[in-house]
Amino acid sequence: MAEMTSAERVMAVLRREEPDRIPHFEWIIDTKVRQAICPGCSTEEFTVRMGLDAMLTSPDFKSEQVAPHRFKNEWGIVVEKGEEQHSTVVEPVIKTPEDFKGYQPPDPHAPHRWDSLKRLVARYKGQYAIGVHLNDVMSIPRNLMGFQELMMAFCLEPELVRDLVEMSVDLNIELAKEAARHGADFVFTGDDYSASDAPFMSPDTFRDLMYPGLKRVFAGFRAQGLPIIKHTDGNVMPLLDMILDAGIDCLDPIDPLGHMDIGRMKRDYSDQIALKGNVNCATTLVSGTVSDVVNETLDVIKAAAHGGGLIISSSNSIHSSVNPANYLAMINTIKAYGKYPINLDFDGSGAGDAFT
Repeated sequence: MAEMTSAERVMAVLRREEPDRIPHFEWIIDTKVRQAICPGCSTEEFTVRMGLDAMLTSPDFKSEQVAPHRFKNEWGIVVEKGEEQHSTVVEPVIKTPEDFKGYQPPDPHAPHRWDSLKRLVARYKGQYAIGVHLNDVMSIPRNLMGFQELMMAFCLEPELVRDLVEMSVDLNIELAKEAARHGADFVFTGDDYSASDAPFMSPDTFRDLMYPGLKRVFAGFRAQGLPIIKHTDGNVMPLLDMILDAGIDCLDPIDPLGHMDIGRMKRDYSDQIALKGNVNCATTLVSGTVSDVVNETLDVIKAAAHGGGLIISSSNSIHSSVNPANYLAMINTIKAYGKYPINLDFDGSGAGDAFT
C-alpha cells in the first residue's frame, strides 16, 4: 500500500477502513514525559518529531490568575492547576435554578476563539489530522455545578440538569460550526460518564436526562461533516447502546480498568465504530518493563487491528507518572509492527529486546 499522510491515515480509520499503518496520537502528553523524550519540544514539535498522526487543539477560552495556581476562565469557573496537564474545578458557578437563569456562557463566535485552530490549519492541513476538543452533555454541567452537586441534581433538580445539558448542546453545535468553517478534520469529546466499575448514573437516568442531548449534539457535529471520537473512561457497557445510537465514529479508550476488552469490542462492534486504545496507562506504561509495553501493544494489534478501524493509544493519557521509556517503546512498537498487511506470526517473545 502506498504511504499515506497522517491526515489520510486517521480519516481512513474513522471510516473503518484499513490504512497503510496503524495511527497513533494522545489527548494529553504530560510535559515531563514529553521533555524527557524530546527536550525543549512543544506539543506541536513533539507531534512532528515523533511522527504522531494528529494535531489537537480546542477553542481558545481566556483566563486570568486569581491566586497561586488558580485561574478564573471565561465561564466564570475558578480552576486549579496541579501537576497534571488538566485543571480541577474548585469554584463552580451554578448551584440553583436561579443561578442558571442569570447565566451567560461564553460566545462561541468570539473573534479570538479560533486562533489556535486557524494557526494549525494554516501550517498542517492535509498533512496531519486536525482534531478539536469539544464537549457533549456531561463536562460543562459538571464544571458549572461541580461533580458532587451535579450527581445530587440528577435526583433533586432534574430540570436544572436538562437545562444545563441543553445549553451545552446548543453551545457545542455552534462551536462545531466554527471548527468546521476554520478547517478542523474531526472532533473529540472528553465527557466521562463512568467509573471503573459502573456509570456515574443509572442507564435509566442517562436515557432520561443525557441521551436526548447526546443524540442532538452528535447530529449537529455530523451535520458539519465532522467525524466524532467519543472519549469516556471506565465501564461504559451499560450505556453503550445509547452512545452508539447517538452516532459516534470512534470510541476511546476501551478502558482495561473498566473491564473493557478491546478484542470483544472489535468482534462485536467493528461494523459500527472504529476503536482507539488501549495500552494500560495505570500499570503497564507506569511500572511495567519495556518488554511488558511491547507485548501489550502487540496484544492490542493482534486483537483489534485486522481490517483497519484502529488507533492505538494509551488507555487514557500519557500522564505525569508514565515512564518516558515506556511511552517511547509503545510508539516504536506501533511503527515497527503496525504496518498493513499486519503480520504477527510469531510468539512475541523477545520482541521487547529491540526497544531496550
